Amino acid sequence: MRIGVAGLGAMGSAIAARLLELGHNVTVWNRSAAKTKPLAVSGARAVDSPREVAAASEAIITILTDGAAIDAVYSGPSGLLSGDVKGKLFIEMSTVPPGVELALAPKVRGKAAAFVECPVGGSTAPARQGKLLGLMGAEPADAARARPILEQLCRKVEHCGSVGAGSSMKLAINLPLMVAWQAYAEAFAIARDIGWEPKRLLDLFVESNGANNALKMRADMIVAMMEHRDPGATTFSIANAVKDLRTMVAAGTAKGADMPATRAALAAIEEADKIGLGAFDASRQTVYWSTRSK
Repeated sequence: MRIGVAGLGAMGSAIAARLLELGHNVTVWNRSAAKTKPLAVSGARAVDSPREVAAASEAIITILTDGAAIDAVYSGPSGLLSGDVKGKLFIEMSTVPPGVELALAPKVRGKAAAFVECPVGGSTAPARQGKLLGLMGAEPADAARARPILEQLCRKVEHCGSVGAGSSMKLAINLPLMVAWQAYAEAFAIARDIGWEPKRLLDLFVESNGANNALKMRADMIVAMMEHRDPGATTFSIANAVKDLRTMVAAGTAKGADMPATRAALAAIEEADKIGLGAFDASRQTVYWSTRSK
């Protein structure tokens, strides 16, 4: 199938690589053209504008930073919707407030194209393995059309409801994970004067009822950070955690919910971002905060 990917951050690049491995004809674009080069080497066609991605593709996947980026990529002078896109399928996978997707959907449909939102749970490793968790918001016919593509990227694809429902569910599912990084940080702070080696400490936490899958998957990375070794590549950054936590607070507040735990985690992780840790993996919060002085 001819599939386009616009937006080649860590997740977009991983998704594009997965699609190439599955034999799809993949066209890619990114605002910074350098990010297209590794995919071009692997067989993707790199183009100069989102408009060209749409022209070359039957289905177009976008996974972008925020609402402003989505607006620019879809509605800009050379955006995805600037040409004839009648009959094409757009799958929008960014983690953004539901209102962003609700505003975008009629613009896409107004061009006689189909629109599906499907933010995903998981990081770059599951993306490369086709083991993400897909959370669709779409009309039933559009969801059915998108499902064969999404099932190649996801271990499970859940149709949450109409557009907006997928974004709401993504924020809800990710919220405990984001708050947990700060909870682990404070737990490690309590344990830091016991004198255990980092691996022994993480092994115990991983065996406990309080361990989530993210901690289990990143335990070795956290041990490496505690031992001042290279932890490897970032899978989900502190800067992205800040963005998502802000979105979660805003979404909860808009629904009339008080969000004290989310606000507290946001304030702590914002501190790490402000001192220059934004590019590091979100799990680094556990090491930063647990050794931080008041």
